[in-house]
Amino acid sequence: MRKIQVQGVHHITIVGSTRQSAIDFWQGTLGMPFIFEQPNLGKADESHLYFDPGDGRLLTVFTNEEREDARRPAPREIGSMEHLAFTVSHATFTQVPARLKERGIEFIQRDRGFMDSIYLQDPNGMKVELACYKFETPEGHRAADVLMRAHQLRVERGDHHIGDEHLADAIEDLLAGRGRLE
Repeated sequence: MRKIQVQGVHHITIVGSTRQSAIDFWQGTLGMPFIFEQPNLGKADESHLYFDPGDGRLLTVFTNEEREDARRPAPREIGSMEHLAFTVSHATFTQVPARLKERGIEFIQRDRGFMDSIYLQDPNGMKVELACYKFETPEGHRAADVLMRAHQLRVERGDHHIGDEHLADAIEDLLAGRGRLE
């Protein structure tokens, strides 16, 4: 059997509450431009809102004016989504805590070794992560290339998790593969 080869995330669709709640959070809090709205062609009582998360793909939200914000943690069961992560720049990351505090939004900040993360919840309890890598990806490579090499180095060295030294050495290894004038 031949594999189906996916090429990336096309879009993500979330079940939301009201139109305004979705716009307030995805555009108002997270800065994703609201692109357009149309009926949900699969469910007549819902609208389908489209937002731009910044990479040319789409985040969409099904809304219904009869629903209310859940305001409780989303289920964390087998088959449930644990969280949805979005990339932010380092400059933005440093501003996120103050901006969330201004809006009265609770959050948790974590150092993940190769990235920094801030976790918050949307109005319906879905966990959202704002993530910032601790490295710049070398030209001609992907972040996954850096992380795969850093992981190999971590395992070879018997270290617990990927740290700055693994990232720096991984980038050096990737750059060493380029041709150079001597």
